[in-house]
Amino acid sequence: MKKNYFLIVLVLFAYACKQGKEAKNEVKEYTIEQFMSSIDINGSSFSPDETKILFSSNKTGIYNAFEISINGKKETQLTESKTKSTYAVTYFPNDERILLSADNEGNEIFHLFVREQNGEIRDLTPDSTARAQFITWSRDGKSFYYTSNKRDLQFNDVYKMDIKTFDSQMIYLNNDGYELGAISQSGKYLALTKIITNDNSEIYLYNTENKKIKLITPREGEINSQPSQFSLDEKFLYFLTDEGSEFTYLKKYNIENEESIEVYKENWDLMYAYYSYNEKYFIVGINKDAKTVIKVFDNKANEEIMFPKFSSGNISSVNVSKSEKQMSFYVSSSQSPRNLYVYDFEKKKYIQLTNSQNEEIDPSHLVDAEIIRYKSFDSLEIPAILYKPLKASSTHKVPTLIWVHGGPGGQSRVNYSPMLQYLINHGYAILAVNNRGSSGYGKTFYGLDNLKHGEDDLQDCIYAKNYLAKTNWADTSKVGIIGGSYGGFMVAAALTFTPDEFAVGINIFGVTNWLRTLKSIPPWWTSFKDALYKEMGNPETDSAYLYKISPLFHANKIKKPFMVLQGANDPRVLKVESDEIVAAAQKNNIPVKYIVFEDEGHGFRKKENEIKAYKEILLFLDEHLKK
Repeated sequence: MKKNYFLIVLVLFAYACKQGKEAKNEVKEYTIEQFMSSIDINGSSFSPDETKILFSSNKTGIYNAFEISINGKKETQLTESKTKSTYAVTYFPNDERILLSADNEGNEIFHLFVREQNGEIRDLTPDSTARAQFITWSRDGKSFYYTSNKRDLQFNDVYKMDIKTFDSQMIYLNNDGYELGAISQSGKYLALTKIITNDNSEIYLYNTENKKIKLITPREGEINSQPSQFSLDEKFLYFLTDEGSEFTYLKKYNIENEESIEVYKENWDLMYAYYSYNEKYFIVGINKDAKTVIKVFDNKANEEIMFPKFSSGNISSVNVSKSEKQMSFYVSSSQSPRNLYVYDFEKKKYIQLTNSQNEEIDPSHLVDAEIIRYKSFDSLEIPAILYKPLKASSTHKVPTLIWVHGGPGGQSRVNYSPMLQYLINHGYAILAVNNRGSSGYGKTFYGLDNLKHGEDDLQDCIYAKNYLAKTNWADTSKVGIIGGSYGGFMVAAALTFTPDEFAVGINIFGVTNWLRTLKSIPPWWTSFKDALYKEMGNPETDSAYLYKISPLFHANKIKKPFMVLQGANDPRVLKVESDEIVAAAQKNNIPVKYIVFEDEGHGFRKKENEIKAYKEILLFLDEHLKK
């Protein structure tokens, strides 16, 4: 009897332990409202006295400007827009006025505004049809440089605005489609970029005193070059290039003797490389396998500054203050949104200033991204980012969504996405494919999809299913495809060109008619129109090819449930494109869901719209993919 009693106790104890372990590992499902209650923040500008940092936040449901003390104890909202996103650009150099940037509900015609210290906001570039973009402050702090296409909508001229009178002076009239890359300290030199193709761009040096311009990078071969900054003494121009290399690296051009030498190189693309205000520090950002790696060097000692390691996140967006005593930076991960930090170089200490994650969400219930690779149809290795639901197992197989990034030429990166985490949290695996043509993996890989869109790159997405089939947790009978912009095109292409491969498709403001899109590109894209034609095709000379790859003209083949989301003010993918493919798909007697957002452009900027969109996406998937 005692023996049996002891056995029963052991069984009950084991069962209790098992139940306790399962309870501990239980993953809570969160609503989209909870996910969207987390905050997205970006940008950082130190106040003149370096006691505060200016940034943008969507805490109010739409982006507004905020400032926070460097001890993190006081946060102040500086703008109160309720209808259009307003982004913080920079403090003025010697007072606490600030520059702001905003467009009109997603139309991408950005203006520059000043917020006076009394809170009054004034439009400094009021032309309703023209864009304006802040470039940098003059060294004396009495003016700033900006570009605008107010003279000719096709080209961005360079202006200098006096911050006492707010009068502007044109310093470069641009009739050749150049893009401004850098301005020297005195304003004597401009570094301009001429985009030839996606694989080829040139740098020109313009002298504002004698009005002469000259090419300073090689013209032979496919070489991409991009200006970074001029040296403080104006003897050198630093620039990024992929000359003789798969990846971009930093060189410097000697203005006097016209020679260029290598400065810094990694085995991945340099995203940026620059020196701090008085060149005390050298900062590089590296795109290492879809993650950002930041390195900061003491320029005089030529030693790397060792920062604290964040096991659950990556450092990005570094900004060294004017005094070079402090540095702001962001830390984020696939499980947590960006948070702003400040680092004291002398004390070698840092402080977290913001807490962007909704406290109702346990980060351990969210999924950490995993970098994987698989072979495509031609044995090319395709990089991808896997988000496997915590509940997925051999006894609980889950449906999967192939996520396709925007572009063409974009890259899925390891960062926080409330939409993806929401879908994962509700039982969907996500495989974010960096198909051929994606940036970040060398210029050969980048160019592999030229004039092959909707073909080889689509096969890369299809072959992702082979990887899923090798797992023991993915239900390969339930694989859908989802993407935005170029990724939206890939969704429509998948449902028309390979109608049996995916169970559902969700197109978020995606191109469906390349003939129309390439003819109706915004006028401010003129400078790189030829590059876009080289990659996609020219609507005047390649109409047959563009007809072939445009899903709209093959919509009669769509036979799987199809969802389309579109912004009414989108200047890149016109609403009529989505209207037409939805109407065409509806003729096929299949489930089609269409949602138009009247106050959005090419992407979402308002939380209420994101909440509606992502909730509808989940409902659509639950009905047509999960069941």
